[in-house]
Amino acid sequence: MIKVVFFAALREQLDCSELTISSENISTVAELKQQLASKSEQWRTLFDNTSLLSAVNHDMVDGTHPINAGDEVAFFPPVTGG
Repeated sequence: MIKVVFFAALREQLDCSELTISSENISTVAELKQQLASKSEQWRTLFDNTSLLSAVNHDMVDGTHPINAGDEVAFFPPVTGG
């Protein structure tokens, strides 16, 4: 199983802070995003966003990063600061 965590506005838009998903047939962050996007049109819109940030086990990663059973994957919108 993979623990998936959503932060900031993404959590509010999905009305979901975290979920667990089977690691079967998922080997990269991009594949996880595709599976999440298939949940509904709203999820598709949010996960098709190319500026969505992701982290695996607290390390920032890109879509090609591998995922293994037991990993925690976090998604959050881009952050700006001043």
